[in-house]
Order: sequence, then structure tokens, then C-alpha cells
Amino acid sequence: MSNAFSESEERQTLRREVARLASKYGREYFTKQARSGGKTTDLWLEIGKNGYLGINIPEEYGGGGGGIGDVAAVCEELAAQGCPLLMMVVSPAICGTVISRFGTEEQKQKWLPGICDGTATMAFAITEPDAGTNSHNISTTGRRDGDEWVLNGRKIYISGVDEASHVLVVARTEDARTGKLKPCLFVVPTDAEGFEYTPIPMEIVSPEQQFQVFIDDVRLPADALVGDEDAGLVQLFAGLNPERIMAASFSTGLARYALDKAVAYVKEREVFGAPIGTHQGIAHPLAQSKIEVELARLMTQKAAALYDAGDDMGAGEAANMAKYAAAEAACDAADRAVQSHGGNGITQEYGVAGLLVASRAGRIAPVSREMILNFVGMHSLGLPKSY
Repeated sequence: MSNAFSESEERQTLRREVARLASKYGREYFTKQARSGGKTTDLWLEIGKNGYLGINIPEEYGGGGGGIGDVAAVCEELAAQGCPLLMMVVSPAICGTVISRFGTEEQKQKWLPGICDGTATMAFAITEPDAGTNSHNISTTGRRDGDEWVLNGRKIYISGVDEASHVLVVARTEDARTGKLKPCLFVVPTDAEGFEYTPIPMEIVSPEQQFQVFIDDVRLPADALVGDEDAGLVQLFAGLNPERIMAASFSTGLARYALDKAVAYVKEREVFGAPIGTHQGIAHPLAQSKIEVELARLMTQKAAALYDAGDDMGAGEAANMAKYAAAEAACDAADRAVQSHGGNGITQEYGVAGLLVASRAGRIAPVSREMILNFVGMHSLGLPKSY
């Protein structure tokens, strides 16, 4: 940040270049791929080729040496051009950050270059059918067997497994002394024996699918473990602040796209002899969305700046607030865009109705708005813990 209120010239240039690249593809490309069962591989690889995909990863591993704020800017600008890539949240931001911070030198050399250039996308698997938002109840386990690890468990709503070469799986190891289970992170090849996945039919219009994952006696070498098996929640949460920051940028990008579509339409659509944008009933809700989006973007930039400065506790509060505000702004913007279009708003031709489900997902994942309110109530306001 060049000052407290604006981004550096380098960050602004990055945004312009990413927007220019993404505009060559646009929403029409994105929805065409989604509805036909295709992928956005061409766009993904071009982002990687231009150095934007791994911009937050150290230069010695093929990255740009920037921070989470830089990769969040990339994510936002892609979404603002109608190409919201969910795997931007997962592969470079969560997996790339965790491996950069806690991986061995060999692990960094092995996995980070592929994450940066897009040739070795990595998924992230934490959510389970019986655990949901309560990550303390994760039941997927890893046990030692000689020089190997053996993993067993189930995961659900795991993004992009079919596009990933590996998955960073959150599991638990059993402490022989206490019997307690501790979270650990394992890199699992998607073609490993015993690793299977099935798609979950979703209403959201996106080329990136969701999957249920089955892990049955998957054998892994010792170096599949990322970090220290005794580090516990520290390593896990190192990836969750970036996840929330990226989710916020994903939502603000969607909100900006919806708002731009609405503004363009109401300037041209005439009823009673004047553009409908002249009516306050149309103009005021759109102006309100502009305010909400800019407030959410500012909090997202604050969260990224705190995280990049090493203030994990401060970043945790800001990242949760940013994710909450951005999801709310996106839902409002999408709804107002549909309303501004009238009947055209629910047609495929005008391309705004699909934003309703896409933006609504932000209130649910990767953490629900209710859990964020619990976090703020307990940690920011000092209220008694409610769960």
C-alpha cells in the first residue's frame, strides 16, 4: 500500500493488465465453457504464462515474489471481467501459501513451480460430510506405516479435483501418548490408488465443479506431509486467512461485474421517453451497491496488508469482516442487476441471472456468514462463545 487509502502504482498496473487479459475471454467464454462441460484451461494457462497466477509465491520457485494482496487483485479483476476462477482461491492462495510457509526446500521445488505456471494445479480438501464448518471434528486420518503414511477418510464440496494434479488434504494423526488427534496436511496425487472422487451436481454456472472425495488406504511417502505433524492448527489456519481474503476479492469482482452490467443497461434502456437510469428508484440502489462494493474492497485491502505484514491476528479479524462485507455486497449487486434488467434479467441472453447463485455461494463458503458473526462477536466484541 502506498498510503492508507490507495494501492501502489504497481498494484494498479497489475489490475489493469489482468483486466486487459481477461477481457479477451469475458463472460461469454466463461458461460460457454460452463454450459458445454468445458474448462477454462486456456485462460488459466495464459494467466500463469504472464506471471499472474503465482504472483504471491517467492521468485526462486517461479513466482512473482508479491503478497496475498497481489494475487487477490488478480482474482478480483478476473471476476470483474466475468471470469471468476474459484481455483485462484485454492491453488496459489491456500496451497501455495501453506507450502511456501511450511514446506521443506524439496517440497517447494517440487510443487510451487507448477502452481505458478498453472501446469500443476493443486486442490484443497478440508470440508467433510459430518464436520462441516467445525474443522475440529475432522475424521480423515493419517497413520504411519513404516516409512509411509496411510490416509483414510471422506471429503465433500472439494473444488476442481478433476483439474488438479494433487490435493492438499487436511487430515489428523493420532498421538500415541494422549490418544488425541492433531490436524496435519498431506499432498495427495489425484491419481493415487484408493483416491476416488465423484462430481456433485450444482446449480451454479461454473466450469469448476464440486466433488465428493473418497480416501481409502491411500499410501503416501514420508515427504507427502507438509510441515510438522505436531504444529497442529497453526499450519492449517495459515491458509485460511488467505482463503477469506481471496473469497472477498472473488465476491467484489462478481459485484463489480454485476454492477457494470446494470449500469450499462439502465443508461440505454428507455421507458416513458427517458433512460431508466434517470429514475431514482433505479439509480439509488445501484449507487448503494457502488458504496457497498468500495467499502468491502477497502476492508479486503486492509486484510491483505495486515497479512502481508505478518499480523496474523489482525488479519484474521479483517479477513473475516472483508469476506462478510464482500459477500453481502455481491448478493445485493446481483439482485439489483437482475431487477434493473426487468424481464431481461432472467434470460440467458443478458447473463445476469446466473450471478444470483454465484454471489449467494459467498454467504456460505468457504465459511458461513453466521460463523463470521460468531467470530466477530467473540473475538472483536468479547462476547461469550456461542458454540
